[in-house]
Amino acid sequence: MDLKARYAKELRFRMYGLVAITLGLICVLALFGSVLAAGLPAFKQTFIQLQLDLPAAKLDKTGTRDPEKMKKVSTIGYSKAIRDQLQQNLKDAGIDFSKLDKKQLKNMISKEAPAQLRYAVLKDPSLLDRPFDFEVLANGRIDGYYKGRVTFETAALDVMISPDQLVLADAMKAAGLLKTRFNGQFFYWPDASDLRPEAAGLGVALLGSLYMVIIVFVLAVPLSVCTAVFLEEFAPRNWFTDLIEINISNLAAVPSIVFGILGLALFINFMDLPQSAPIVGGLCLTLMTLPTVIIAARAAIKAVPPSIKSAALGLGASRVQAVFHHVLPSAAPGILTGTILGLAQALGETAPLLLIGMVAFVREYPALSPDGIFDPSTALPVQIYNWTVRGDPAFVERASGAIIVLLCFMITMNAVAIILRRRFEKRW
Repeated sequence: MDLKARYAKELRFRMYGLVAITLGLICVLALFGSVLAAGLPAFKQTFIQLQLDLPAAKLDKTGTRDPEKMKKVSTIGYSKAIRDQLQQNLKDAGIDFSKLDKKQLKNMISKEAPAQLRYAVLKDPSLLDRPFDFEVLANGRIDGYYKGRVTFETAALDVMISPDQLVLADAMKAAGLLKTRFNGQFFYWPDASDLRPEAAGLGVALLGSLYMVIIVFVLAVPLSVCTAVFLEEFAPRNWFTDLIEINISNLAAVPSIVFGILGLALFINFMDLPQSAPIVGGLCLTLMTLPTVIIAARAAIKAVPPSIKSAALGLGASRVQAVFHHVLPSAAPGILTGTILGLAQALGETAPLLLIGMVAFVREYPALSPDGIFDPSTALPVQIYNWTVRGDPAFVERASGAIIVLLCFMITMNAVAIILRRRFEKRW
């Protein structure tokens, strides 16, 4: 009877574990499903295909085709040109737009379009006075209509769009003037203002995150490995080293926002480094990552059998040679795994970066040189936070798309860590 009761208890325990795992998987799948449903539309965008014939008399009044002199024409002039050209394209396609006034017609095109066209003309002035095809962003509400966020019912209550504009958009789509396709610009365009969510991209955030991860890797890995080797192999066992070990363990459990406060006080207020720069963010994340990588490196070094070091010492190697030629290479897979996991943790941190000013609206890319780490920038998790607090639903869609990108990076880094550990791990 006792044996049957023990078997029944074991079976119930297994069932409890299976139920717990199943519930956990369901919650994870529900979370991923909601993120994918909200974020996948961000990788598509609605564009208007226009055939333009821009009058040089309005955009190059000097007739010299000199880009410096043509810069005097602002985006307002290009906005009017786009509106006139859109009207002409609609007439050529036989599409009736009589129900819309000039303002409504112009508002169907993104406010980013004049700046895009101005940049293209200044780059190539020969585009004037000759027909050429040009693709511009549709208004965010038009884009939302084809993604299911906007309907005729909501358009009737929205000052940003009207049902007549949606009817015209359908006619333009049927005529081939409007298309929804993959949005590759999402990965390299900078952030956009509240008035043009359709133009917002991750370019600055991705570059800023790359700079910070490089800084963390360059600073955290050597310091962490050297600290772990010293504590495990060379440090004497006394109260001072015990104090260091306790503090390292405690720092690994400190909330990340504390490192942001430390970075604000030390790197910005005391060292006078620039706010919202990758160098400050990288230094803050380095301080936060050090304890994690030190603990992982120490565990990897401790897992190496003592017989390896003893054999090296017995054959005449010095203590330093035994450690760096035999123990450290054997512990390398574990150290590498801990490093990748520490970098993944740093990549996803937000709180420290908010405190050092990386939440600011940054549209200019940091320089593609060592000087770029001192330029204003933002980071991927901070960009997600920035978009979620904006009012337009299109920014929430963008934020969900950025979450997918961040999750892809995190999953990739964790998968690499697992593959490297299994590939190089030695069985003792």
